[in-house]
Amino acid sequence: MEINETFAYLLAIIVSLLSFGVALFFYRWVKSQPSSNEKIHEVGALIRNGANTFLRREYTVLARFAGIIAILILLFLPQPIWMGNFTQNITMAISYIVGTTFSALAGKIGIQVATIANIKAAEAAVRGIKPSFITGFRGGAVMGMAVVGSSLLGVTLVFMLTHDASAVLGFSFGASSLALFAKAGGGIFTKTADISADLVGKVELEIPEDDPRNPAVIADNVGDNVGDVAGMGADLFDSNVASMSAALVMAMALDTIAGNAMNVIMVFCYAAIGLFSSIIGVTTAHMGKKDDPTMALNSSTYITTAIFGILTAAATWLFNFEWRIWVATAVGLLVGVIIGIATDYFTNDNKKPVRYVANASESGPAFTILSGVSYGFISVLPSLVGIAISALISFKLCEPIGPGYAMFGISMAALGMLSIVGMIISNDAYGPIVDNARGLAEMGGLGDKVLEITDSLDSAGNTVKAVTKGFAIGAAGLTIIALLGAFMSEVNTAAAELNVAGIEGFDLMNPAVFFGLMVGAAIPAVFSAMLMLGVDRNAQRMVKEIHRQFNEIVGLKEGREGVEPEYDKCITIATVGALKELIPAGLMAIIATLIVGFIGGVQAVGGFLTGNIVSGLLLALFMSNSGGLWDNSKKYVEAGNHGGKGSVAHKSAVVGDTVGDPFKDTAGPSINTQVTVVSLVSSLMATIFLTIHLFG
Repeated sequence: MEINETFAYLLAIIVSLLSFGVALFFYRWVKSQPSSNEKIHEVGALIRNGANTFLRREYTVLARFAGIIAILILLFLPQPIWMGNFTQNITMAISYIVGTTFSALAGKIGIQVATIANIKAAEAAVRGIKPSFITGFRGGAVMGMAVVGSSLLGVTLVFMLTHDASAVLGFSFGASSLALFAKAGGGIFTKTADISADLVGKVELEIPEDDPRNPAVIADNVGDNVGDVAGMGADLFDSNVASMSAALVMAMALDTIAGNAMNVIMVFCYAAIGLFSSIIGVTTAHMGKKDDPTMALNSSTYITTAIFGILTAAATWLFNFEWRIWVATAVGLLVGVIIGIATDYFTNDNKKPVRYVANASESGPAFTILSGVSYGFISVLPSLVGIAISALISFKLCEPIGPGYAMFGISMAALGMLSIVGMIISNDAYGPIVDNARGLAEMGGLGDKVLEITDSLDSAGNTVKAVTKGFAIGAAGLTIIALLGAFMSEVNTAAAELNVAGIEGFDLMNPAVFFGLMVGAAIPAVFSAMLMLGVDRNAQRMVKEIHRQFNEIVGLKEGREGVEPEYDKCITIATVGALKELIPAGLMAIIATLIVGFIGGVQAVGGFLTGNIVSGLLLALFMSNSGGLWDNSKKYVEAGNHGGKGSVAHKSAVVGDTVGDPFKDTAGPSINTQVTVVSLVSSLMATIFLTIHLFG
């Protein structure tokens, strides 16, 4: 059956609009759920106002940053405006702004629904675990559908209107740069509040996690939204856009040689089918007879995966796509599932690692840290091996098709891994919603039975969040390898125009490549340290404020009726500190890329990207998994094991969780975005690095 570009564009647009319709339906359904507890509404309003205030201030800062970057793009990319076709520069600058706008909207939509769904899920828990689960999940699905729908629609419109690979890369860079800072800022905010609340509340005063006496408790709940909802939404929006962009850059190059548009059509067709599969998955999600929320979430993911595999196979047969590319896509998807299973093993409180760390906590916090770090490092192996095997199989499988198809195969494997990202985001956003619901249930005095239900939902959310982060990092790994291919494609295109030699690969014995490799490998570690030091400095300021309030506000520590803490002071500390700390780390990574490029040229940049990818993936997986492991070890102890709350094991586990918090929610998930950003900067600067450099 014949298929043309117009059909592919229309398919992508229609499926995107369908996802918006599903998101709107779920949003209205969540809003319609009954709620009447005045205290919960009061606290929920504080959380919503705090989240919106932070987001507004963060986006104001990022808007200024994006404006400066857009001007620089206009002047210099894809080449200095005074040297070539200024129309391309204008197109790329506009595409960049559109990318940042779409990414910002993804975060805003997530916040809007999450701060409603948390209230509804808390009160639904009074009726049982199933109503609370479906409320939390559908709240998360609003974000899943909206984010993926907007990413597919954005890429489709930019490509359809410009038919320019550089414009698509500009759109992706806009999404990535905003995601980088949104994730970093949200991560610093949420972990500032979380660490401070836990250290003073749980360890020092031995009061419950969400006790309303704690001045940091509202900031902690606000942080769940700005970090895990808005930040993660922007992160996965970026990953999805980046994977499509890398695939489209290479597809265009291949189609130009072949004289048709089959590869571009296939990219849009597979992406649309992925979103459609997620729509089916989220609309059919439910909790089974066992009342196991983790099983319910995983089952929906597996169903979505199966639907995608079947529908893409049918499309490949119907439209005469290349079967080797379909297999590469399927391999990427399968590896994504394997990464999810491996992450679940190391972070689920039903599995050996979490229980071992909980047991080790009886001997003190040193053993909590030591065992958690050890398992975190072990957890890296299956994911990295999975990414490596996926890249190898995809490369070798597609190589016989023709020149350039090997790297295109890797890009399609990345697209395959991210094909079900609508379901993945839905699962991820469910986590902070039910976490907030647990806090609201405690502050609203809904009783121990409700707390048991929300604890169970929260534990599942923690596991799924860890799986999501592992999945996102794994997908980023393949996407970045594909972006490395896109970088080479951009270099060779520019080289042909300038009548100079292009590149076929990167020789480690080339000193320029080795130089770039070493610098690139160091960047993720420095980037992570800068973010975590930001959390450290900010948390110290908040701990002092909590101590001040407990010492100065009469009756606060005793919980005297009518005495409330000054929640807004802690929210302000978290906000100001996060905004102060979020820019330097991201700028450092971008500036390092530019320095390496101007010193060693495209060869050095190739080495830089290679080192950055390997080091970044290792650190990101280690920090994400070890942080999730410590978090669930703490929750396992709090469930009554190893002495329960207030025991030595509990205090040790809290210390472990405190260390793990900036690992899993600040530095870890931000690294993959950092790697994506420097990859896109490299591709966009390819022409300039090719012509202006000291060595290489």
